[in-house]
Amino acid sequence: MSDTNSPIPPPDDPNLDLGFGSVVARESRKRFLNRDGTFNVRREGLGSWEALSFYHYFLTISWPRFLAWVSGAYVVLNALFALAFIACGPEALTGFSNQTMWERFTRSFFFSVHTLATIGYGNIVPVTLAANILVAFESLVGLLGFAIIAGIMFSRFARPRAEIVFSRYAVIAPYRDGKALMFRIVNKKRNEIVEMEAKVLLARRKRGGASVTDREFIQLKLERDRVVFFPLSWTIVHPIDDSSPLRGCAAAQLKEMDAELLILLNGFDETFSQTVHTRSSYKVDEVVWGAKFTSMFNPLDDDGIISIDIRKLHEIERTE
Repeated sequence: MSDTNSPIPPPDDPNLDLGFGSVVARESRKRFLNRDGTFNVRREGLGSWEALSFYHYFLTISWPRFLAWVSGAYVVLNALFALAFIACGPEALTGFSNQTMWERFTRSFFFSVHTLATIGYGNIVPVTLAANILVAFESLVGLLGFAIIAGIMFSRFARPRAEIVFSRYAVIAPYRDGKALMFRIVNKKRNEIVEMEAKVLLARRKRGGASVTDREFIQLKLERDRVVFFPLSWTIVHPIDDSSPLRGCAAAQLKEMDAELLILLNGFDETFSQTVHTRSSYKVDEVVWGAKFTSMFNPLDDDGIISIDIRKLHEIERTE
């Protein structure tokens, strides 16, 4: 039976939910989107193995962390096989019988490296049946392991990603005869993105709202929500006119309403021939009133080629 005392949001209001759900929209006290585009939502209740996805983890972590995992697993695996060769007895490998335990370990470790990588110099060979069985098993592990690592590395290189950098701050700057909300983006990679589309939404609490519908998501009208080519930088502008929900709002009012600007960018990557997207957000304390961005363009060189200085992406200056 449904609870008749719970207020039901009007079904024709498109500003109530973006997929976060009414509970998240009502109860969340943190930003919906972090600056890196991740969501501030945790999934709990799954078992350790159910929630674990090795492929997704190794596909999305940074390259230094991925290489550290591969190097660490390589050393640990060879050390384990070295201990297994020692456990096969003093006659398992050639030259074992007259060596100390540490010398046996180092000899077994590098023999494991040769076996795992199918190098096979021939100066160390297995002697006993147990050692030969272990060599056969390690060869299989090496083939499978290198195939898995090569597949993940290929997927990491082949996975299209939009390396779009957002300006550290959004600004409320003079615009024509009024004001406008602005922020800048730039493509950090050398690949070309075309048909770039921007969508900016304002998430805020209604004044005096305390029900399921006390937070709303309003799409802001942009001066230009799409560019065909994106070779340099793009300043995304929302004019604060009579139809803007930011009209007459000061920083204190937006902070009281727990306002947040949610940004979604979509574009077509020419290199991978696939659509890429990225997202970010700005909270009120990341919006600077009475400022504008400094120019990123460099003076023309002798060949007349236009260039920008990406280091100036975050630079702003105060306005009167």
